[in-house]
Amino acid sequence: MGTIKSPKAASAAECDTLERLPNVGPAMAADLRSLGIRHPSQLAGRDAYALYRALERHSGKRQDPCVLDTFLAIVDFMNGAAPRPWWDYTADRKRQFGALHPA
Repeated sequence: MGTIKSPKAASAAECDTLERLPNVGPAMAADLRSLGIRHPSQLAGRDAYALYRALERHSGKRQDPCVLDTFLAIVDFMNGAAPRPWWDYTADRKRQFGALHPA
């Protein structure tokens, strides 16, 4: 398992901006804001898959499956889990959702 480096928040309680979420940079923060999410606390209890599909609808294009992995990671984090790299969620995403964009 990888590690997350500062200045990222170590817990949901200390996460005060979207950019402090583990795995989130400026582009992902902008995507979240485009969905109306302004504060990390708004992610607690959310459905990562629903966020992913909402981003696809909003952007008008398919999103890479790693975006869903990132959404899974940040929702889990804001629900109280320890920070983990987004790729730690890939196997779970594949088991749970299968092929997001079948050929």
